[in-house]
Amino acid sequence: MANVAVVGAQWGDEGKGKIVDWLSSRADVVVRFQGGHNAGHTLVINGVEYKLSLLPSGVVRPGKLSVIGNGVVVDPWALLKEIEAIRSKGVEVTPETLVVAENATLILPVHGAVDRAREEARGASKIGTTGRGIGPAYEDKVARRAIRLCDLADPAVLDGKVEQMLFHHNALLRGFGAPEIEAADLLAQLREIAPRILPYAGVVWDRLDALRRQGKRILFEGAQGTMLDVDHGTYPFVTSSNTVAGNAATGSGMGPGAVGHVLGICKAYTTRVGSGPFPTEQVNDIGELLGARGKEFGVVTGRKRRCGWFDAVMVRQAVKVGGINGIALTKLDVLDGFAELKVCTGYRHEGRVLNHYPAGQTAQASVEPIYETFEGWSESTRGARSWADLPATAVKYVRRIEELIEAPVTLLSTSPERDDTILMHDPFED
Repeated sequence: MANVAVVGAQWGDEGKGKIVDWLSSRADVVVRFQGGHNAGHTLVINGVEYKLSLLPSGVVRPGKLSVIGNGVVVDPWALLKEIEAIRSKGVEVTPETLVVAENATLILPVHGAVDRAREEARGASKIGTTGRGIGPAYEDKVARRAIRLCDLADPAVLDGKVEQMLFHHNALLRGFGAPEIEAADLLAQLREIAPRILPYAGVVWDRLDALRRQGKRILFEGAQGTMLDVDHGTYPFVTSSNTVAGNAATGSGMGPGAVGHVLGICKAYTTRVGSGPFPTEQVNDIGELLGARGKEFGVVTGRKRRCGWFDAVMVRQAVKVGGINGIALTKLDVLDGFAELKVCTGYRHEGRVLNHYPAGQTAQASVEPIYETFEGWSESTRGARSWADLPATAVKYVRRIEELIEAPVTLLSTSPERDDTILMHDPFED
């Protein structure tokens, strides 16, 4: 049985939460391996809606171990708040069901302050961050001044680390004309939260290695999407971590051989939150209709998502750089009733046709999509659970997408409900 990594193949918000939840019925362990609480998943189970940011989607299923790996940056206050919110809906979360890597970097209030001050100073050149401090926390990690979860158990080390970190960040805040952070105040906050968060700390790499040796099925859950990857995305309008499946190994402490099947998630159309290029965006009635039908608002921020036609060039690129074996296509039902549909099959740029998305910022912003037009369908696909339930034109649309992205559609989601899913291939069976 293969362990499975689930990653986004667009700009995030592809519906990973539902797919991971659906797959977690076949898994024993669900691991988050990157990102922070800027990520958002919405699960609908028996009519109850759960909004998750840091917690792995498997947390709502009894008997599953949920793991937050070392590649995640963890806001301890946000995590505890999310745990309480889930508990209020009847889901039990304890140190026996949730483990957080002891070497995970913490997001502190100073990170959010720097993030927001810096974004405000950019003015019209804003990147579109959530302002939650994810970027500055990753910067501290790379610069070797981060506070990690294990540091909360070592007060002597913690005091010195906080002083060094604030020496850097307060200089930035002064430059932005923003209030500085007092070391004593931050230390008091950390001492207060330490006994509440430390019970969840564990040696994740060792725990996962033991589970793998026992033959347990591990599901790696990515956040955001490939086109937000700090290396492979639409830089600089990206997140601050590697979102591709290769980071499942690094971000959990397991070797690359631990990841067997890579499942990419993408919508039957395209959305994006925040700033940055978007070749197939529809700033018109089509975009508004896609947004309304798809309820395209950010789970974490509530921001309205930009909407457009499916970009096969971009998803094909995500398939190749992410080692994606198959695609889970979501929200097909949002396209019900369109007289015609379009799919981007290439780009025009400076008189040339491109079959990939360029890395340069100017080129990314100026490419023009080349479209292939499809006949739509008037019948409803919502809730379909087999190919036989789909209109012939919808099947044709899906099959053409497979050809263009050079990967099979192995799962097809037709509503937010867990069981409204058509399975062509079980990723765990590889």
